[in-house]
Parts: sequence; C-alpha cells; structure tokens
Amino acid sequence: MRAVLRLALLQARRDRGTLAAWILGIAGLGYAAGSAVTTQFAEDNERAALISVAAASPAFLFLRGLPDGISSGAVTFFQGYSFTAVLAGLMSAFLVIRHTRADEDQGRSELVGSTQVTRVTSLYATLLLGTCANVVLAVAVAAGFIGADLPVSGSLLAGTAVGAVGLFFMAAAALVAQVMPSARSANGTAAALVGGAYLIRGAGDALGTADSSLLHVTAAWPSVFSPIGWAQRIRPFTETDPLPLLVIGAGTVVVAVVAVALRSGRDLGASYIAADDSGAERAGAGLASMLGLAWRLQRGSLASWCFTTAALGAVAGGLGPVVGDALEGNPSVAELMSRIVPGDVGLIDLFTTAMLGIAGVLAAAAGIEAVLRLRAEEAEGRAELLLAMPASRFRWLGSTLAVAVFTTTAAAVAAGASAAVVLASGQSGASSPGTVFAGALAHIPAALIFPALTLLVFALAPRWSSAVGWGALAAALFLGQFGELLGLPVWLQDLSPFRHSSAMPVEAFNPEGAVLMAAIAIAVAAAAIRLIRERDVMV
Repeated sequence: MRAVLRLALLQARRDRGTLAAWILGIAGLGYAAGSAVTTQFAEDNERAALISVAAASPAFLFLRGLPDGISSGAVTFFQGYSFTAVLAGLMSAFLVIRHTRADEDQGRSELVGSTQVTRVTSLYATLLLGTCANVVLAVAVAAGFIGADLPVSGSLLAGTAVGAVGLFFMAAAALVAQVMPSARSANGTAAALVGGAYLIRGAGDALGTADSSLLHVTAAWPSVFSPIGWAQRIRPFTETDPLPLLVIGAGTVVVAVVAVALRSGRDLGASYIAADDSGAERAGAGLASMLGLAWRLQRGSLASWCFTTAALGAVAGGLGPVVGDALEGNPSVAELMSRIVPGDVGLIDLFTTAMLGIAGVLAAAAGIEAVLRLRAEEAEGRAELLLAMPASRFRWLGSTLAVAVFTTTAAAVAAGASAAVVLASGQSGASSPGTVFAGALAHIPAALIFPALTLLVFALAPRWSSAVGWGALAAALFLGQFGELLGLPVWLQDLSPFRHSSAMPVEAFNPEGAVLMAAIAIAVAAAAIRLIRERDVMV
C-alpha cells in the first residue's frame, strides 16, 4: 500500500499542472453556465421560453441534453452537463493512458518494475490518482454551481454526476490500456469511447418524448447504453433519483476489476491486441520520401477518423427522418417549431446541419492529431535521426502538414458522403444529397486553421503545441456553444473560426467566410514552415 501511495503522489506531481487546468476549466464552465442562466434568464417566463424551444429542437436535445423544468438549476444542468461530462471523461481517460500504456512505451514502467513492487502496483496508483482527481472535480463543479447561486443540494448532486462519469471512463481507459498495443492507439480508443457515449446519449435525447407543456423531455431507450445518459437521469435539481449513480458506480467497479485482472496476466509492454510488427525486409518505394513516411505513420489514424465521421454522418442521415416523424406526431412541438424555424427549413435539414457542425469539429481534431505526430517524433528522438539524413526540415514539416490537410478534408468528406447517401436512400424529403455533401465541405476551411495553428506553436514552442492546439479547439467550441448564452461580445464570438462557416443546408454558402478562413490557415502554416528553420531539434 505504501508503494501505491508513493507512486500516486509521484504521478500527481507530474500531472499537477495538467490536472489543475482540466479541473479549473471544467468547473469554470459550470460556473459560467450557471451565472449566465441566473443573469440572462432571471425570470421564469424567460427560462420557460428557452426550454420550450430546446424541447422542440432535436438538434438542441442532441447537443445539450434533456430539459427538466424551468428552475435555474434545472436549466443550468441542461445547458452545461453534457459538455462537462465529456470533458471529465476525456480528462480521466488521458490521465490513465498517460501513466499506464504511455509509461510502458517510454520505458518508465520498466524502471518502476525493477523495484520491489508487483506488476499491478502502478495501475493501482493510477486508479487512486484518477479517483482523487474526479472527487476534486466533483467538488469543484459543485462549488462553481453554488457560486452561481444555485441550490446547494442540487449543485452537489450535479457535481457528483460529472465526477461519476469521469470515474467510469477512468476504469474504461485502464481496460483499454491493457488491450491496445500503444499509447497512441489507446488514447484514440479511449477518446472514441467518450465520444461514442456522447453520441449515444444524444441519439436517445433527440428521440425523446416531450410532454404537453414542452418543459420536460423523457429520453428514448438508446441513452441507457451511455454512462453520460445514465448520470443525466439523476435529475439533481428536480425529482432526484440516486439509482443511476449506483449503476455507474457498479459499472466502474466491474470494469476496473477486469482491467486489473488483465494487467496481472500480461507482461510489461505486451498487449491483448498485438501490434503489427510484420513487414518486408526492405521498405517499399513509397517510404523513400518524407511524404511516404508521413503517410505510413498516419494512415491508421486517418482511417479511424474517417470511420468516426462517417458513422456520425450515417447517424445524421438515419436519425433525421425518425426525429422528424416523431415531432410531427406531437402537435405542441410541431406548432412551436413552425414559429421558430426560419422560412421553409425542414426539421431534417435543421438536425443534419447540427450534425455536420459536429463533424467539422471532429475534422479539426483529426488535423490537430496529425500535426502532433511531429511532436511525438521529436520528443522520442526519431526526428533527430531522420533529420541527420539528407532531408530538410521543410520537407519533414511540409509532408506532415500535407497529410494533416488531407486527413481534415477526408474526415469532413466522409461525414458528408455518409449523410447524403443515407438521406437519399431513405427518400426523407430533406435537401438534395449534393447540398448535404456541400454542407460538410463548408466546414473544411475553418477546420484547417486548427492544425495550422498547432503547427505554428510546434515551430515556436514545441512543448506547448498539444496544449495550445487542443485548447484552441476547446475555446472555439465553447464560444460557439455558450457565447450567446453568456452574452459575450460579438467580436469575441467571431474569434471562433466555426462562426464563419456556412451552416448548410439551413443557410446559404458564404464564400467570403470560407476564403478568409482558408487564407488565414495558409498564412499561419507558411509562417510555421519558415520559423521551424530557426530553432534546434529538442526533446
């Protein structure tokens, strides 16, 4: 037990800055949502109008969650819970992978294992640290809600719901770390689990049933397959139900026990899904160039991102008509939607537009991950060996940038093509397949800014490239989702590149915004390529 505590303290020391940023950021989001509701929607009729609109919009339900009354606490939980839960899941998953599979990849676990500890000691320490981090997170989120003048008991339960989701994905990431062969694949799989839970919860909420008052929505059956959906059922500010907490807690314990059992049964560095170490004695012609090498390193990640966005597009195309039929069967919802939907925009188009917006965010994330491969190659010493050959930094950086641009574009194309094909095959009455496909492509210029910015930071301060790249994407998503709710200045909201993307098929294509975003991305990438020549390769 002493060894577990000492290892947990060592891991906490390594992660003190990262964990502090995660916890304060998530708690700050909760405080901001609570403050916005209590100030911008101080009256009951204002909150009722907001909830009624949300209950009538499947896109709103997919993105935010389930409306559950008009109290300040209930509206705040509806507005902010799903995003804070996703962030808690990502924080926990990355923490576990960082101290398990990543430490094995980099040789630190071997040093720890050479001492008088068992092979599961390090995993126990990581689970202890993750548990403590999520307890602190739960308290911080509750404090943020209380600071926004929300009821204390409901705030504590809301913080507990967020922490419970984080604990579940901590255990899930521990299991993934035993199965996957590398930290890169484990991180991708764990993040996909969090994203999948969000999408499943979103599908269940979008298919939910609104009552006659349009102030409460009951989730459909898909949400029971998502831990995020289960924690939402706690309903902290209305009719509290503690049973979902017990379900999530039991699931966390079961998954953690399985992870520990798998760790005790494998050797250090091994995995239950073996890495593909087979290969020819000589490299193919494609690996003779920097571009070929960059493609070889990134093709697996590219396939994963395209599969994810294609699945999202299929959900958009398949779920849109179902949601439309469900809403047409509810006279109260249909009547309200006829008043709030602009012009002759259909419900299916409205839902598809929201899903394509999420696909644009995923495309940007795909580009960021592709660029960050440069940092991994440099930190682990492979870049130094590569650049010792007759190869310029321009070709090294430019090849990865080319793959990142292709990855971003391919992810958006996969989403648009999938949504267009599914909608066309269903004869749903939505916009033409070409318009839906163009709606996905309209997000590419804005999405390309994020890998370009990550590349620029890598050229200037490589140790900050990951934090700035992901932080910029999170900030853009925050401004897009909460900018108007918080009453932020328009100029500040306009700093998000996605604000300049055309929301097709609901809106017409805006060529000026697309050209401006593309020009900024090109200029930033060009600056990065120029600046990389002026610094040394570092670890």
